[in-house]
Amino acid sequence: MRLPRSILAVTLALAVAGCSDIGLRHLEAPGEGPDEFSVLPVKPLTQPQDYQFLPAPTPGGGNLTDPNPTADAVVALGGSEAALNANTPIPSTDAALVTASSRYGVPANTRQVVDTEDAEFRRKQGRLTRLRLFNVDRYAQVYERQSLNADAQTQAARDAGLETPSAPPADE
Repeated sequence: MRLPRSILAVTLALAVAGCSDIGLRHLEAPGEGPDEFSVLPVKPLTQPQDYQFLPAPTPGGGNLTDPNPTADAVVALGGSEAALNANTPIPSTDAALVTASSRYGVPANTRQVVDTEDAEFRRKQGRLTRLRLFNVDRYAQVYERQSLNADAQTQAARDAGLETPSAPPADE
């Protein structure tokens, strides 16, 4: 009598878990405490040189003291913040790099093709990843066959006689 009930309970639990569409990632805060990523430090307030050239305020728009970590990193590494604007042409200093990297042609719809292929891959892999009784992160498990082992690749390059930069010791 107990065996049919337990089979029914397990079947019901798997059916409920299979109906969820929570994706591969399961990331949530571990407790009730504050979320340290919700607090963004702002740049210090400074007096503008000329009040005539301040940007017009826009509802929901950016502020001069708002943090922009991407632009700050580009500037810190010696780049130009203006290069982040998608409407700017490729600078002449990067022309050789762009020419070398696009020597075999560059399809215009690369992002759409990769997005479509990845959605199809995740659909195929996602058949069993939706069945979960516990909150686990399945991302690494699904993409494991597509990931590279850095230590094995370095050793393969060394075995082939290629010069490789120094690397930390392999994890044992």
